[in-house]
Amino acid sequence: MTITLHQGDITKLEVDVIVNAANSSLLGGGGVDGAIHRAGGEEILAACRKIRARQGGCPTGEAVITTGGKLPARYVVHTVGPVWQGGASEEAELLARCYRRALELAEGVEARRVAFPNISTGVYGYPKEQAARVAWSAVRDFRATHLREVVFVCFDAENFSVYERLISEE
Repeated sequence: MTITLHQGDITKLEVDVIVNAANSSLLGGGGVDGAIHRAGGEEILAACRKIRARQGGCPTGEAVITTGGKLPARYVVHTVGPVWQGGASEEAELLARCYRRALELAEGVEARRVAFPNISTGVYGYPKEQAARVAWSAVRDFRATHLREVVFVCFDAENFSVYERLISEE
């Protein structure tokens, strides 16, 4: 499995699965969550509503999978990252679990290419450098069967430069 880096809009990528940094309601929100819901259309929201009716949302560190709707991706994995509380509230483990659970769900649909946003680094306040290290480690250590490529998609230049540094350290 290769790990690559892309700067831009995750909703435009032609991959099997894009990962959504969702909130626990699964009903859309701001940032990447809102962008994915807008670009993917009503099908994604309808699928999220069915999941809510069945299980009542999605807890932090967990993930669910839906159709990709109108997106180029076939599926969207919605995962709920932790809100940064200074690092003493198991944030690193919860964030790593987001990446692992998303990869497990992608494997379950035999995805070959998966794209991740920078989970929890927006309004959830997770420090970008620390979040990138957790993400990199979780993805690098994952043992894939079907996955051939994981793309870290950075919307902003700051996250992109953090990931560039990580890649150069490998």
